[in-house]
This record gives sequence, structure tokens and C-alpha cells, in this order.
Amino acid sequence: MDDASFSISCDDCTMQHSDHCCDCVVTFICEREPDDAVVIDAEEARALRLLIGAGLVPELRHAKRSG
Repeated sequence: MDDASFSISCDDCTMQHSDHCCDCVVTFICEREPDDAVVIDAEEARALRLLIGAGLVPELRHAKRSG
């Protein structure tokens, strides 16, 4: 993976299997399978921040697990 993208995996999220998954922006945008990671590039991340700032999509709640 290059420096212009990042990966989000439910397996790394402290909110996995909680009620927060129901309105997570990852679920909202991608309607992905529960165990699939989502990779977006820097341009997509900027667009996502704009959508969140405008209140059009829920805020990202992913919090990477330590360890």
C-alpha cells in the first residue's frame, strides 16, 4: 500500500460487533461484507471528509485496536 491510501478493516476496529456498526460510514458507503477491509485513496478521503463535514454521511467511527 502506498502513502496516499489507508486501509480500514473491521477486524482492527474497537467498535466491531457493536451497535455502532449499523451506521458506520464504511458500511454506509460500501455496503461491504462484515469482514472485508475498505481501502480508499487520499482524494477519496478528502471527499469523505467533505461529506462528513456537510452532514451528508455519518462520521467515521473506526478506532484501530492497539496491539
